[in-house]
Amino acid sequence: MQHDEGKFIGRNNFNLYYQSWLPEGAPNAVLLVVHGIAEHSGRYSNLVNYFVPKGYAVYSFDLRGHGKSDGTRSHIEHFSYYLDDVKTYFDIVKKQNPNAKIFLVGHSMGSTIAIAYAVEHQSELSGLIVSGTTLKAGNSINKASILMAKILSVLAPKMGVAALDANGISRDKAVVAAYINDPLVYTGKLRARWGTELLKTMEKLKSKISELSLPILIMHGSADRLSDPSSSKMLFDGVSSKEKTLKLYEGFYHEIFNDPERQQVFSDMEAWLKLHI
Repeated sequence: MQHDEGKFIGRNNFNLYYQSWLPEGAPNAVLLVVHGIAEHSGRYSNLVNYFVPKGYAVYSFDLRGHGKSDGTRSHIEHFSYYLDDVKTYFDIVKKQNPNAKIFLVGHSMGSTIAIAYAVEHQSELSGLIVSGTTLKAGNSINKASILMAKILSVLAPKMGVAALDANGISRDKAVVAAYINDPLVYTGKLRARWGTELLKTMEKLKSKISELSLPILIMHGSADRLSDPSSSKMLFDGVSSKEKTLKLYEGFYHEIFNDPERQQVFSDMEAWLKLHI
């Protein structure tokens, strides 16, 4: 396995850190991974270690405000900046792999980014894979909270308003401990502007997902407390794709790639990929 890393220039001249893990010889396909909020590209070693030995290339980068990339932690001025950065990196990956099929893999907020990106660029992709999809606000977020976040987004956009519960990411306590102690993971409160930008994007996507017609694999843990599994059902019902699959994993938490029975998840992904290569 060959590991490469470096930086590329994203929107507004931000330096964004990227990584790639390459197999021996030409890859079967390319998996371009978009990570979730507050984490980074280095947390996908389980996926890398499963797929690269099987001949897949895996590419990922730290979103602005995350990991080793520039920007205030977990802050975004406009959600579209994420999409611009994905487009810049996609073009780099495509140039390096001109003949390979590219599948976009998004987790959590990364799935929201991946879905929004696919709506605009699905002709470039061979398929879309999402886990822990976030397309609706959680039950704990009421109208008053949304209104307050909108006000703070204007008056104090970088103010922290809520923190993630790390215990909800995985049933594997070692994964939770590693997450909490990872210096590249942001464990502070998520910021007001980021929250309102995510909510606006989710609302917009409700009327846009019907435009998606590419092959799509949707996966979610049934016991996910950080992202409502009904988001994945909404996505499955809403897309126009003839080739669409919904996998709900009973008892799994938010990070299905890091839960104890993740081998089943990867096996299902591999079987789906083989059908679309």
